[in-house]
Amino acid sequence: MIVSRRYRVTSRKGGFSAGVLVALMVGAGCGGAVAQSTDRLIAITDAVIFDGTGKEPYRGNVIVRDGRIENVGQNIPVPAGAKVIRAEGRAVLPGFFDVHTHWSPGGQPGTLPQIATAYITSGVTTVNDFHQAPEAFEPRRDWLKQIKGPHVNFVARMSTPGGHGADWADRNTTKWVATAQSARREVQALQPYRPDHIKAFADGWRYGNLPEETSMNLETLGALVDEAHKQGQRVLSHTVTVDRGKLAAQAGVDVIAHSLQDRPVDDETVALMRKAGTFYAPTLAIYEPTPGGDRIVPDLTEPVSRQRYRKWDYARQNLRVLYQAGVPIAVGTDAGIGGAKHGTSTLREMELMVDAGLPPAAALIAGTANSAKALGVIADRGTIEAGKRADLVVVTGAPWQNIGDVRNIHQVVIDGELVIDPRVKLPKANSETALAAVPAVQLIDDFERTDDRSALNTLRLADMDGGVERSTVVTNRVPRATGGSALSIAVQMSLKESPEGGVLIPLSRGSVRPVDARPYAGVRLEFRGEGPYQVVINTLKGEWTAELEGRPDWTEVRVPFSAFKPTPTRRSETQEWRGNDLVEVGVLVRRTAGATAWAEVDNLGFY
Repeated sequence: MIVSRRYRVTSRKGGFSAGVLVALMVGAGCGGAVAQSTDRLIAITDAVIFDGTGKEPYRGNVIVRDGRIENVGQNIPVPAGAKVIRAEGRAVLPGFFDVHTHWSPGGQPGTLPQIATAYITSGVTTVNDFHQAPEAFEPRRDWLKQIKGPHVNFVARMSTPGGHGADWADRNTTKWVATAQSARREVQALQPYRPDHIKAFADGWRYGNLPEETSMNLETLGALVDEAHKQGQRVLSHTVTVDRGKLAAQAGVDVIAHSLQDRPVDDETVALMRKAGTFYAPTLAIYEPTPGGDRIVPDLTEPVSRQRYRKWDYARQNLRVLYQAGVPIAVGTDAGIGGAKHGTSTLREMELMVDAGLPPAAALIAGTANSAKALGVIADRGTIEAGKRADLVVVTGAPWQNIGDVRNIHQVVIDGELVIDPRVKLPKANSETALAAVPAVQLIDDFERTDDRSALNTLRLADMDGGVERSTVVTNRVPRATGGSALSIAVQMSLKESPEGGVLIPLSRGSVRPVDARPYAGVRLEFRGEGPYQVVINTLKGEWTAELEGRPDWTEVRVPFSAFKPTPTRRSETQEWRGNDLVEVGVLVRRTAGATAWAEVDNLGFY
C-alpha cells in the first residue's frame, strides 16, 4: 500500500515497548557482529524492520537465500549455516531508489566506479541514469558487472528540435521528435539498445532565467508514451511548469521528474495527475537555494535571488499539495548536474521532503516502495517481503521518526550480498577511474559501410555548437572518382559567436573504453575542402585539436600527435598528452556566423 498523509507515524514518546527503545539506543552504540558462512544464506537478526508496505515498524528477523528474501517477521528462526548479521536494534529498510540521476563526467564524482560506490555507500540500490547515449548502454552495463554498485537503469533521451536536452547533443545521443509519427518511429528505433525507460524533455521553460526553448505537444508526447508502454518502458518527463504538468498527465507520463515551480498547482492539475496515476519526483535537491541546509541569509534585493527563492517556495508548496491530494511521490535528485552530489543527494532529497511537510515515514515510502512502483518493479523490490530481491539498508536510528537517521548507514545488502559493512572491502575495480585501454586499430574509418557506422563498428556522431539555435551538420557517403566512398560533411553555421560543426568517430562503442595510440605517431586522413579546419581528438581528460588547411583537391594529410594542443574553449583537465586515453577522433570546421562550409574525408586512421 502507498502511505497516505494519514499514515500514523510513531512518535518519539511512544509506540514501541520500553525494551525496543532500549535496544535501539544500545544498538546505536554497538557494532553488529557478522558470523561467517560460505553460502548465499543470510539472516539479519534483532532488527527493527521498516518494510515499506505501510506497516508500523516491528522487531524481527530477515532471512535471505540466493539473493531473495525467504522470510521476514517476528520470531522467525535462523536457518542452520546462515551468515548472521546481528542488527542489535538497528533499523532495516528496503534499499533506496533515485529515479533521476546523470552519471556525467562533470558530476561529483564524475567516473562510473566512483559514482556507483557513492550510491551504495548511501544505501541507494536502484538508480536511473539519464545521461548516456544509447550506444553506451551495453558497454556500461558490461562495466557495471565488474564492480559493486546499484542496479542501474539506462534511460534513453527524447526531445524536440531546439528543445532542452537537444541543445547539446546530436540525434544519436538525444532523439529529436516533433510529431506523433516521429515519436513512435524513434521509440522503435531505440529498441535494439534495450533502454530500460525513456526520458522526454517535454518542457522548454528554462526557469525564467534563460530564453524559453521548444516544448513537446500533446500529440507527440502521447504517442511517445503509448509506444514506450507497448515496449514495456516507463516514461519520465522533464516537466517544470504547471501547464506542462497537466499536459504530461494527459499524455499518460508515468513520472514527472522535476518540481512544478512556476506557480501553485491548481485543482485541475491535481485531478489530471491522480486520474493518470502519474508519480511526482520533485528533485528538490537540485533546486535547494542553500545546498545542505546551510543557514545563509539570501540577498532578496537581487532579482535572480528573488526568482530562485520564489521558485523554491512553489516547489515545496506544490509537493505538499500533491502529496496531501494523494498523488504518489517518488524520489529523484538530478544528481550529477550542478552541485547535486551522487548518493548523498538522495538522502538529502528525503530530508527536504520532510522539511516541505511530508511525514518522515512518507518520505521513506517515496524513496522505496513508491519509486519501485513508479518504475514498475514493485513485484521485484522496494519492500521487505518474502520473494523479493534482497536489497536492504541497515541504519542506526529510527528514520521514520527522525529522517536524518537515513545518513547513519551501517550496512548495505544488494541481491543478498553484503556490499557495505565495516568488515567488507570493495573490489579493486571500484577504485579504478576508467576501463583499461585497448590497443588502437590503425584504420578508424574508410566510410565504406552504409549504416552510418565506422570501420570500428562505432556509430558516427555529429559535433556542433550548443544552444537552441545550433549549426546544422549533414553528412553523407559520396563516391570517389578513384573508387570507393568518402564522407561528405556540409555545415550551415548558426547565427552566433564562434559557431562550429563537424563529425566525431568513437574509437570504441559509445566512447566508453579508451584506446592506446602510443605505438603510432599521429593521425592520417585523405582530405579535401576549402579554408581552415581542425582535426579533433577527444580523450578521457579533454579535447585536443590540430590545425588543418583544406585544399580543393584530394590530399593525404599526416598530423603528428605533437601538433595537437588542448582546445582553448574546452580546456583539458591536463596539459600533458598521454596517448593512451583516446576515445574519439574527428574533423571540425569553424566559420563566421551564417556561413556555410563543406569538406570530404576518407581513410581516417593512425600512422
